[in-house]
Amino acid sequence: MPVSDQEVAHRAASDAELIAWVDRQDQLLGALPRAELRERGLIGRGTYILLFNSSGELCVHQRTLSKAIYPGYWDVAAGGMVQADETYAESAARELEEELGVSGVELTAHERFFFDQPGNRLWCAVFSAVWDGPLNLQPEEVIQARFIGIEQVLLETVEKPYCPDSLAALKRYLGDVANVP
Repeated sequence: MPVSDQEVAHRAASDAELIAWVDRQDQLLGALPRAELRERGLIGRGTYILLFNSSGELCVHQRTLSKAIYPGYWDVAAGGMVQADETYAESAARELEEELGVSGVELTAHERFFFDQPGNRLWCAVFSAVWDGPLNLQPEEVIQARFIGIEQVLLETVEKPYCPDSLAALKRYLGDVANVP
């Protein structure tokens, strides 16, 4: 599947966005363009929104081939980088609306954790939400999306490429939910 001119333009604009730059303790150091953070191996902030329907199924989506990180991979969370002037919660609400067309839902905040892989160093904030309405996918970022059971998601992660950062968010969420009395 070829990358469209629209996707290329979207990626260039995305790479130029000013992103919150933080240290290993998640203390704000300033703001840098997304591409520079990645190229220099610096740490940014990211949000991960696990979107469930009222039946408990999780929305998974396939990323476009134009994405700088994990192109074409499946993803268990909507989300993205926290811009310089945003809180984690503001970023989560913006990303959920941009990627999946979901707005006006209550976002529940969960834990934050540090994810560290070459080219992807982030302080991650995990959120969850419930939505039974239609999805309006952003064509520059999402190829397709569907709701499936958690067991199916975990089985698919063995057979298909899934984003490791959002999988880490899901596993932490599932561990956290399992420990709730």
